[in-house]
Amino acid sequence: MLRQAASLLPVLANPHLLAALGTNALPHVSTKHKCGFRFQHTLEAPSDGEDREHEHQDPRHARIEAIRAKAMEGGGTARIDAQHKKGKLTARERISVLLDPDTFLESGTFVEHRCRDFGMDKGSFYGDGVITGSGLIAGRPVYLYSQDFTVYGGSLSETHAAKICRLMDRAMKAGAPIIGLNDSGGARIQEGVMSLAGYTEVFQRNVDASGVVPQISCIMGPCAGGAVYSPALTDFVFMVRNSSYMFLTGPEVVKSVTMEDVTQEELGGAEVHTSRSGVAHGAWNNELELLSAVRELMTYLPLNNRDKPPAYHSPDPEDRPCPMLDRIIPEQAEVPYDMRDVLAEVVDDRYVFEMIPDYARNVISGFARLGGETVGIIANNPLVLAGVLDIDAAIKASRFIRFCDSFNIPIVTFVDVPGYLPGTHQEHNGVIRNGAKLLYAYAEATVPKLSVITRKAYGGAYCVMSSQHLRGDVNLAWPTAEVAVMGSKGAVEIIFKGKSAETRQHVSVTTVKYNHQNTPVISSI
Repeated sequence: MLRQAASLLPVLANPHLLAALGTNALPHVSTKHKCGFRFQHTLEAPSDGEDREHEHQDPRHARIEAIRAKAMEGGGTARIDAQHKKGKLTARERISVLLDPDTFLESGTFVEHRCRDFGMDKGSFYGDGVITGSGLIAGRPVYLYSQDFTVYGGSLSETHAAKICRLMDRAMKAGAPIIGLNDSGGARIQEGVMSLAGYTEVFQRNVDASGVVPQISCIMGPCAGGAVYSPALTDFVFMVRNSSYMFLTGPEVVKSVTMEDVTQEELGGAEVHTSRSGVAHGAWNNELELLSAVRELMTYLPLNNRDKPPAYHSPDPEDRPCPMLDRIIPEQAEVPYDMRDVLAEVVDDRYVFEMIPDYARNVISGFARLGGETVGIIANNPLVLAGVLDIDAAIKASRFIRFCDSFNIPIVTFVDVPGYLPGTHQEHNGVIRNGAKLLYAYAEATVPKLSVITRKAYGGAYCVMSSQHLRGDVNLAWPTAEVAVMGSKGAVEIIFKGKSAETRQHVSVTTVKYNHQNTPVISSI
């Protein structure tokens, strides 16, 4: 269950959104508060006094307001109803859920496309299929765009892309995060290469903004072809189960080339990208949960790379006793345990906002708080594959570490790792190259780095996991932790390989001696 229930207050107070999605779409939250919301340009009925003033109003102003009202309708009532029947919100409804009430300031409302080919000159829609502007989340500024599927299927045109690019340029100048609500059928075919050029301009801004301001992509519907590269270039990608898809080539193209029958969900659904490909960082059951998760994520992030993450007062005392820590970790090195139990005892409010929890589950990554301050968490999880490092784990952890380093978020690492996963599959697919990415990320990071060895740290994996030799600031160890090239049994077998039977009688004594050398007392000397 999401912890930021307060972020859903605008939804709970609005009967139109509830009717669109149905009560089953809501997370199970309770609230006694009520609040209303409206868009920046919502037209309200004038009072009697205002009626008299309206008689002398400039007709040009009335024309502008009429155009503005038309822009608010998007693709029309029929298409909005079709969107609701699919269990999806419209582009403007998504903005109202995501932002604080009455804070959205729209830009580019009156933009229209300039295409005159293939019958496109016979009609157009104000806004050209994307709503752009700025607003507040928990009182902090963000810039966002929301693609409108009711207008040309949200397809990207030259002017559509120009609106997004202008927004991203403004966000970088202001030093505020960029949030994209993607719901698009792809490039607008009628505009040919101009739509492709528009995509490329957006990609360039994604690269320019990388490491400067946080970028979050929310996939609210289809995202196909070249359009998938923009979310892939951002820091976080969130998806909705059973209604959002990402793939370069659709099922029809796959079938024509490979003769493989596959559905959109099987090819690029939320479950695929959160558990197998690692493209998406999280999947939620409906749009309300996803947008609430984005609001929660923003509470951990700074506005830009010169800002500090927000600090919040926590009722969880810093000197809280944690007797469970004495019992969570088994004495036997082969017995698995869930590292999340350790994290729950250490961090504020026993809560970690985890990233990609279903991908590379042998490593945990996410945000938490210590003393009210945001920290990035990296942890081996012995419950899955004994906590070994492999290709997927290295990629998952390294990208998260580099994000934290870019945005001044300290990194806390919990280590219980027996080494790298052996096997031809790992070697042939580049475990050396990808494993080096994790080493590079830790070595490059200049934010505070603290590591805790809970049970064991063996071989090259010890070096990689934020060891003091990679300029770790503070390196701690459990009293029973082991630091060594490998486990005692394997080490002694190698040392005494080929020795006489008489010498092997001393193996047990040597094993005890090797174990003694692995203790944190010896390792800290």
